[in-house]
Formats: sequence, C-alpha cells, structure tokens
Amino acid sequence: MAGRLSGKVALVTGASSGIGQATALAFAREGAAIGVNYARSEAGAQATLQGVRKAGAKGIVLQGDVADESRARAFVDATVAEFGRLDILVNNAGTTFFVDLADLDGMTSDRWDRIMDVNVKGLFWCSRAAVPALRSSRGSIINITSIAGLTGRGSSMAYAASKAAAISLTKSLAIALAPDIRVNSIAPGMVDSPWNTGREERVTSAAARTPLGRVATPEDIAELALDMAAGYAFVTGQTLLVDGGANL
Repeated sequence: MAGRLSGKVALVTGASSGIGQATALAFAREGAAIGVNYARSEAGAQATLQGVRKAGAKGIVLQGDVADESRARAFVDATVAEFGRLDILVNNAGTTFFVDLADLDGMTSDRWDRIMDVNVKGLFWCSRAAVPALRSSRGSIINITSIAGLTGRGSSMAYAASKAAAISLTKSLAIALAPDIRVNSIAPGMVDSPWNTGREERVTSAAARTPLGRVATPEDIAELALDMAAGYAFVTGQTLLVDGGANL
C-alpha cells in the first residue's frame, strides 16, 4: 500500500538530529523523498540519510546554514534539481543560547543577532526560495516554532522573541502565499532532544509540571508534522501546540 506521502518530496532543515531527524524519517516511511539539510553535523545528516534509505525512500544530504541567504537558495534548488519537484518545506533549523531571562546583560548583541538570523531570517530565506516549486506542486510549509513564542519564557529572551516572530511570519506567509501554498507552524513545549544534553534537570522539571506526565519526544512533533503534510487541506496560518497540556 502506498504511503501517505508517496511521490512527494520534502526538504527538512536542521535534519541531523532531534525533531528534524525524526520528521525526515517519518516522512520517508510514508514514501517521500527527503532533502536532509544540516549546518554542522555531517555525521548526523548521514545517519538521517541512512534511515531515509532504510525506509525505502530516496534522499540527499544538503549542507548549508539557513542564515546564509545564498546557501538557503542553493540547497532548495539542489533538492528540486535532484527530485524534480518540492511539495513540503519543514523549517526546523533553529538555535539558541541559554541565558536566564533576568540576565539582561548576558544577552549580547552577537548572541541576539545569531538567534534572529537563524530562527527568523533563515525561515524566511528558505521559504522564499521554495515558493516557485511549492506553487507548482500546491505544497505546504511547516514551521517548527515554540511555546516560548507564546509565553515569553524559554532558553533566552532572544529565543522567545525569535519564535514569536516565526509565529507571526507563519501568518504573514499564509496570507501572502494563499491559495497555492499552505503555511502552518508547530509550537512544541519542552522536547527531550540533544538541545538539552547536560541540562537534563530542565526536562525532569518540565515533565513534573506537565499534565500528561512527560515532555515531548521528537517523534511526537514529527507525528503532527506528518499529519500537516499529508492532510489539513483547509488549514493555514495556524500554530498548533504540542506540549502535553503544560500551557494550561
């Protein structure tokens, strides 16, 4: 039986680990060819590619920092050149610095700029580059944002601001690209991912405060991304929380 994404092509940014890797593998298991983007971890990207191929799907590894406009355009174009189309863009690449909200001086100009360049500009560069191919396929964009963009809490003040901006961009792009391209976002709460390596107490504490008794796994986020990619035909400009009820 054909998968839900059989014949489709997806590009997942930041796909060398965590949510990006889980999303790439979930899409591959449903038949999509995958562009596996990474910025630094080639080993992680190659592991994702192996998983994609093990699932019986085609894949390609694409190096590039989403904050670099020319590189973002290059790896989008390379995906289309390799597979002949693009149906789904998952803007997952992101970065942060762990700076307590009360430590205003700790959020330096360099840190602020880097977070905004990746989490906001990078999302826009990739989306803009993908528009011609996505218009042709009447595809969709899925932005991985964060509950921090709604609450103002998170790893740092700049990170929360960047995710609020990403949620706003989701709405603006949904308006600008309709009716050909749907644009939605997923806002996870705490996720048990490599981002929290060395900060496991944050995960334990968040799980204790969450009504469902645990934090999200990358696979929890990938499950919703798959549903958005395969369905949700009349949904655009929306942000869906995946936080186990933590924000209630």
